[in-house]
Amino acid sequence: MSNQGATLVRRWFDEVWTQGKADTIDQLMSPDCVVHGLADGPPLDQNGFKQFYAAYRNAFPDVSITVEQTVSEGDLVAVRWSGTGTHKGDGLGLPATNKRAQFKGMTFVRIQNGKLVEGWNIFDQFAMFTQLGIVKLPA
Repeated sequence: MSNQGATLVRRWFDEVWTQGKADTIDQLMSPDCVVHGLADGPPLDQNGFKQFYAAYRNAFPDVSITVEQTVSEGDLVAVRWSGTGTHKGDGLGLPATNKRAQFKGMTFVRIQNGKLVEGWNIFDQFAMFTQLGIVKLPA
C-alpha cells in the first residue's frame, strides 16, 4: 500500500489543489470521507470539503501545493507539504489583499480501496495571515 498510497496522495495534492481539478475529488475521495482540521466545528464530510475547497480556491485561485515528503504505514500516509498562493478573492470571508503568501502544513490520510476515507490537516494559517497583512504582530 505504501507506494500506492503515496502516489494517490501526491495525485490528490497535484490535481485537486495545484491544477484545480474539482472532479478529481469524486475520483479519489470516498463519499463517506471524514476530514478533520480544515474548518471550525465538526469534521467535514465530502460535501463540506467541496464547499471548503470552492471557498479556498476562490480566495487563492493560483494556489500551488508541493508535496515535500510522504511516509506510509499500513493504510496511513503522512504528508509534509508547502504551498503558495495570491489572495485574490473573498471566499474565506476576508477581503482580497492581492498579496502572495507562502504556507506549510502536514496531512495524514487514511486510504481504503484506493480512496481517501479520512484526513487530518494542520497548516500554519497564522503565518499566512501575517504575510497577507490580516494579522498584525506587535512592534
